This record gives sequence, structure tokens and C-alpha cells, in this order.
Amino acid sequence: MLSQTVEYALRAVVYLAYESPNARTTSQIAEATKVPPAYLSKVLQGLCHAGIVRSQRGIGGGMSLVHPPEELTILDVVNAVEPIGRIESCPLGLKAHGVQLCALHRRLDNALATVEDAFRSTTLAEVLADPNPSVPLCDLPGRSA
Repeated sequence: MLSQTVEYALRAVVYLAYESPNARTTSQIAEATKVPPAYLSKVLQGLCHAGIVRSQRGIGGGMSLVHPPEELTILDVVNAVEPIGRIESCPLGLKAHGVQLCALHRRLDNALATVEDAFRSTTLAEVLADPNPSVPLCDLPGRSA
């Protein structure tokens, strides 16, 4: 359901949330999250453009979160790289349907709305605080994977 780009963005942001407020280089993020560095660079550029992460030059520089993990939701990250495509009118372009979705497309859109709501109500801080011993989306130093 979620693209590889969204998966990679979530991995990177979860890692940066764990390391917050410290900055990490693209190489450090790529190694910890197992994302190819070239692909990660493009993902991070999109996250920078969306105001999710910032780039800092110089000694101690790298990428860091713009907002604390308590203020950043999963939906913020998803929408920054590839927003969830809600169904607002008939995807088939059937004039008889107009903006009145058929039963199938209405249910599909309801499912997408549920996913959106779940992502909107989950912060990165909540993900990191989960007592599950498996670290979400990446290997983090000093934690079980």
C-alpha cells in the first residue's frame, strides 16, 4: 500500500527522531536505515522541501528534524513525500457517477480515510516509546532489532 519512497522516508525520520536533536549525515542515516544513499538523498531533499527535516552544513552538521518527535506525525511524513490519494470522484470517469462514489470506491475511500486518521493520530515520539523490543524501521545503536 505504501511506496518504497514512503517507507524510506519513514525509516529516515524515525532514525532522526531517535537521534533528535542531533544531526546525522546522509551516510549515517543510510547505514542505520539500510536505504541506498543515492535514493536517500532524494528522499531527504523532499523532506527538507516539505519542512520535515533541515540540512546543516559544517562540523556537526547533517540532517535533523525541524520539529520535536512529539509534534511530528506519521501523516506529516507520508504527505511530505507521497500523499495518500483519496478518491473524490469516480476513478473511471463515469459521468453517471459524478462525485457520487459507487459502493466499491466509497468503501475504498473509507479505508484510505481510516489509514489517514491512524497516521494523523500517531507521533514519532509514540512510535519510539512503544514497548515492543523490535526497533521500528531501522537498526538503532544500543537497541535490540
